[in-house]
Amino acid sequence: MNFSSRKRTTALLVASPAVLALALAGCSGPAAESQATGSAGGSAPVSNGTATVKLSVQQVGGKDQCVPDFNQAPAGPVTFQVSNKDASGVSEVELLSDKRILGERENVIPGLKSVSFTVTLTGGSYQLYCPGAGTEYLPFTVTGTSTATASSDVADQLTAGTAGYAGYVSGQVDSLVDAVAALKIAVDSGDVAASQKAYAAARPFYERIEPVAESFPDLDPALDLRVADVEPGTPWTGFHPLEKDLFESKAITESTKALAAGLVENIGKLKEATTGLGYKAEELANGASGLLEEVQSSKITGEEEAYSKLDLLDFAANVEGSQQAFEYLKPALVGIDADLAKTISAQFDTVTAALDSYKDAGSLGGWKPYTEALKASDAAKLTALIQALQDPLSKIAAKVATA
Repeated sequence: MNFSSRKRTTALLVASPAVLALALAGCSGPAAESQATGSAGGSAPVSNGTATVKLSVQQVGGKDQCVPDFNQAPAGPVTFQVSNKDASGVSEVELLSDKRILGERENVIPGLKSVSFTVTLTGGSYQLYCPGAGTEYLPFTVTGTSTATASSDVADQLTAGTAGYAGYVSGQVDSLVDAVAALKIAVDSGDVAASQKAYAAARPFYERIEPVAESFPDLDPALDLRVADVEPGTPWTGFHPLEKDLFESKAITESTKALAAGLVENIGKLKEATTGLGYKAEELANGASGLLEEVQSSKITGEEEAYSKLDLLDFAANVEGSQQAFEYLKPALVGIDADLAKTISAQFDTVTAALDSYKDAGSLGGWKPYTEALKASDAAKLTALIQALQDPLSKIAAKVATA
């Protein structure tokens, strides 16, 4: 089924109903301090076919650390149970394969007792990633094989990659549902500062999967339309009128509360619309390239977050979403064109390193405000960085479509 975008050209097309969901499970528990740098030993126990790893986020020797009770598991389903005892500098935990996010939990705040994610893994080396920890990357090993092991055939690798990306989208949408619910609670309370913070927390989840959202031509405008794109006589809803109230007017009215309620309702519709969707390999490739077009068309120009100046936060989320689409295609692309895969990987590293210089823990959302002065001094440099990445990235679709 073919969906066209109402304002951009980055829409992903819906293919088959294949989906890889991230499951949620039970509770968490303590772990030894000696495990904080990845020294946990042994293999996680298996019960009812699923291995369980308990990971405690906590202060160890004056530093925030992620502390798993095991650093190995047998191939198959693995549940990571995450708690946060007292670490304020770590708010998320991810499981990575190379640079692909296979599973994650965000909003891992101090005092959190029980959140989890479950992934099905085959034998190999992985990393537990805890941004902000004293040791951010912890090695994690899976032994043996599972029925989910991908064939070495390129077509099978592409199938596995698109299924994996479907799981990534599912996880981002679930987090977005939670984030806009928190935004509504803040708005309903009348607390402008808390609402601004909640707005900033919600935006990355949407921006990482923007091409998917844009494939629904009625829903996307209700969620992310900028004021310049509003048709005369039509209502303006979604993130950006809320942004205007919270950051320009700095006032919460009954209209603001209605906007927040409408946003929650429409994000719920996005979850319904994306549940069970599958994707073609060329759609991932086009989406990865399209997210970089988003950066150049609205983030670098400062048009996206005109009131909050959170454009660099959106910029980084677009780049991350683009990279995830690429990473899920990468195993197959290495077999199709290893040099191109290597070039793109290096360019993503260059862009990520450059973006790191704009991080600012003291600013809303963790990024420097994209002021007119910053735009004047850095827009050309940022454009050149993105263009150098987009040029090779745009070549992937044709290669995977014929693989």
